[in-house]
Amino acid sequence: MLYSEGTMADSKVGAEKTAARLALKIQGRAQQLKSLTSAWATLHHELFRVLWIASVASNIGTLMQDVGAGWLMTQLAPTPIMVSLIQTAGALPMFLLSFTAGALADILDRRRLLIFSQSWMLVAAAGLGILTLLHHTSPLMLLTFTFLMGMGNTLNGPAWSAIVPELVPRDEVAGAVSINSVSYNVARAVGPALGGLVVAAIGSGAVFLLNAASFLGVIVVFYRWRREPHKSKLPTERVVGAMQAGWRYVKHVPSIRSTLICVSLFSVGAAAFWSLVPLYAREELGCSAAGYGILLGFFGAGAVLSGSILPRLQRQMGIMPMLRYITLLNAIGLALMATWRHYPVACISAFGAGFAWTAAFSTYNTSVQLNTAAWVRGRALAFYQLTFAAALGAGSVLWGAVAEHVGIPQALLTAALALMLGLLLVARYPVGFAEGLNLAPSSRPVLVVVNEPEAEQGPVLVTVEYRIDPQKAAEFAVAMQELGRFRRRDGAVDWGLFADVAEQDRYLETFIVESWGEYLRQQERATEADRQTWEHAYSFHLPGGPPPISRLLYAYHQETKALLP
Repeated sequence: MLYSEGTMADSKVGAEKTAARLALKIQGRAQQLKSLTSAWATLHHELFRVLWIASVASNIGTLMQDVGAGWLMTQLAPTPIMVSLIQTAGALPMFLLSFTAGALADILDRRRLLIFSQSWMLVAAAGLGILTLLHHTSPLMLLTFTFLMGMGNTLNGPAWSAIVPELVPRDEVAGAVSINSVSYNVARAVGPALGGLVVAAIGSGAVFLLNAASFLGVIVVFYRWRREPHKSKLPTERVVGAMQAGWRYVKHVPSIRSTLICVSLFSVGAAAFWSLVPLYAREELGCSAAGYGILLGFFGAGAVLSGSILPRLQRQMGIMPMLRYITLLNAIGLALMATWRHYPVACISAFGAGFAWTAAFSTYNTSVQLNTAAWVRGRALAFYQLTFAAALGAGSVLWGAVAEHVGIPQALLTAALALMLGLLLVARYPVGFAEGLNLAPSSRPVLVVVNEPEAEQGPVLVTVEYRIDPQKAAEFAVAMQELGRFRRRDGAVDWGLFADVAEQDRYLETFIVESWGEYLRQQERATEADRQTWEHAYSFHLPGGPPPISRLLYAYHQETKALLP
């Protein structure tokens, strides 16, 4: 058969179009597959995968220890108050030491801090196990060792969360956080049951020793990790100063404040599940211990599914719409449990609660991580964990008190209404993943000084002089407000912008930093996003180029009433 040249060309074009459509279709399928598996894809990074596996074993050991400690207390001092003090002793360090732990996570090497905290918990668990096997454990000793375990866990938490962006690329942080949540929920499903079997077979002492052994894997992984340490020529921050710097940062970053408000509102309502469902299962559903365990298993299954597909939901639905939907899901689940008291309905509601729980807290955790610069990430995450724990504790007490007066179903329904009310409030506080915000460290020009001050000398007054076109004064003022927030966030204890009454185009920006060392740290803390902020503000300066900057050291000695040399 003969073909004309035009026919052959048309055929070629058609084949190319078909191939292009096929390529797009394959690409779309690949993208869908990637969306489905992106959370688990973070395990392709070897260090994160090995650490995740070790953390699953460690979490199982910790939850086994909780069962063993609670059961041991029922033998040593079988009263409700003493048994409940086990949970109090484990949670108390979170309230006392969380922010200090966050500061240590930022000013010390995180790898070494994690090795120390894991070793601390290993020694505490092993010591309790040996004493229990020798029958030397008293109720006070059990509470003391539980408190020591809580101290290690509190010290471990901020540093553990802060290293996630070092283990995976930035665009996979959300998946890594959700998979970490999956690891804990897998452990929550396995640990208590396994702990109960071991306690029944060979006693609580053996459970404590198994928990001690579970920390070994994590310690080995961290010991073999060759982390690149952060190098700075400045003296190490003191703990109190580091805590103050962390508070300033959180205070002056709107995105973090919004996330903390949303965490508080969600935690108070969601706390009803953990505070009321044990009694709900026994008194309203007539469940045995096994039935309650299955109910918690549905919660864990929902949490695992949520962690597995969370990155896909975040991409397809958007962060804020997804948070609204999962809050609604949690509220509906609590309302169904309150109004339709049947075991299958409770299981479905527990599944939804587990799904919402993991989706919400993984998203909030990721938001704090991605909106925080590396130098202060541990402190920001500690503040997040403290906010979460405080709101959860307050919610548990609140719903327990409500249930005492009006009953468990009515308390569950009230909690559902509280979640719905929270939906109206969180609309004013957007949560996001800092898309387009570059928080990588920014290089700054080397400071030229005649006599280098000591790091402790200060305070330091910094002035920046601007010449501004009067027609752009309003626009300049807006840019300076953003720059002022950045100055205060990174160390300035006072900031102001002044207009010269004699010269219409002259403005003077001033800010004060507590010491010369803190001023140098302020320069070192700058990110690329900060650089864009001050470059935008400096662009209004009329002569062109950066405006003149003066750095003035306080020169009056308070004690001798004399000028400093």
